[in-house]
Amino acid sequence: MAENSYSVFNALADIFAAPGEAFDEIKSHTSWLWWPLLINILLACGLYAYYYNWVDFPWLIEETIRQIPAENRAESAQAVRQFMQPAISMWTTIAAIVVMSFLIYLIMATYLLLANKLTSGSDIRFGQWFSFTVWTNFVSVIGTLAGFMVIFLSDSNQVAAEGLQVFSINSLLLHVAPGEPWFRWASSLGLLNFWTVFLTSIGYARWTKSSMVKSTIIAVLPLAAIFGIWALTI
Repeated sequence: MAENSYSVFNALADIFAAPGEAFDEIKSHTSWLWWPLLINILLACGLYAYYYNWVDFPWLIEETIRQIPAENRAESAQAVRQFMQPAISMWTTIAAIVVMSFLIYLIMATYLLLANKLTSGSDIRFGQWFSFTVWTNFVSVIGTLAGFMVIFLSDSNQVAAEGLQVFSINSLLLHVAPGEPWFRWASSLGLLNFWTVFLTSIGYARWTKSSMVKSTIIAVLPLAAIFGIWALTI
């Protein structure tokens, strides 16, 4: 495909089908980041806005209490019942999605900027790394769409929020029950995290001309550190 005919819509498809080509074009088109950024955030917000208006909320309150460790459950139950309301839960979740998305992108972009300066010295600006991070995380839109499918295909409206995470390690492999120590850990780590690491490895190698071994190590380190430290605290 000729360079001048390549558009952001090609990149949106190629980040899944031909990520190498997508990264080559994304590097010089930083302003394209608004497309994956807005699609990702708006769809995720839409999912949870729909979810909190659909779920059996009295059931969800009791399910949330059940997830509290047994030693703290009695003293926390009343506070949960007072605080949890559909509107509050919905807007709190939406705010968290927006704030945490930008925070994660900022932290990861800063990490990649520093990693690049220390390992390759390529002339890549912070704004480019921020765009890079947005694009590598765009694959999480697959998880959001899967969450909508869970709701639409469910036999009842008694589905916990973690049940929307179709690709989590807990949903696919471990099946840890709510309230057990590894439940949050296993529900937070999933196939899409590994897909993002895979894309980061490819993109970092393409942008900095580093080896795939070095790029993979740089891509894996943040995820390994976060979930490794978390695992040690459980």
